[in-house]
Amino acid sequence: MVNFDVKSIFPLFKELIPFIPVSLFILIISFTLGNLLGVILAYGLEAKQRWYQQITKSYIFIMRCTPPIVMIFLVFYGLPQLLKWWLKINIHDFSQAVFVIIALTLLYGANISVVFKASYDAVNKGQREAGLALGLSEARTFFRIILPQALRIALPNIGNSTVSLLKNTALAYTIGLIDVMGAGQLFINRNMGNFSLETDLAVAIIYWIIAGLIMVSIHLVEKEISKGEV
Repeated sequence: MVNFDVKSIFPLFKELIPFIPVSLFILIISFTLGNLLGVILAYGLEAKQRWYQQITKSYIFIMRCTPPIVMIFLVFYGLPQLLKWWLKINIHDFSQAVFVIIALTLLYGANISVVFKASYDAVNKGQREAGLALGLSEARTFFRIILPQALRIALPNIGNSTVSLLKNTALAYTIGLIDVMGAGQLFINRNMGNFSLETDLAVAIIYWIIAGLIMVSIHLVEKEISKGEV
């Protein structure tokens, strides 16, 4: 029978909190790079060149059908071998964080590109013509009229995708990176499996708090963008 002592949860935070920056670093870098990749892929989905569009669709399909843990293993074990064979570059000594960021960026970019495309398509295309008719340039029409509306539409899904990305960062410990989840597993191993339930609950609480802050931030941004709308 597993013993559970709720009082032992709070001291565990001292073991876990120092590793929160590692998890946040992976989340922020993957989020940033993933959004840049998502913009490129979303453009590819709208491309007039059929070959570019098909390559983009194929990439998105493959990434969205690949489990995150499988992608992390493929990047961690496969990418160094590929680069050593192809370009004679040795990256075996790189930090595990680099491989996790690459894997999560590839996955997140594919998922968020679909969100970007759907949000852009949801904006009335007549507003583009109206902006151009008023004398605005193509770029100013996009950034001042189209983008704010598309961003407001996309924000809820961006929030959900970011929380999913946060959960995927917990898989980093599978290749030896010590983040919040990895620190929790090390603590359990040091204690011969004791306090495993308490440790997992403490880890979950940390992820709940971070996810809650993400959703609140998204809500505040959405509220700010929506000011002045009827």
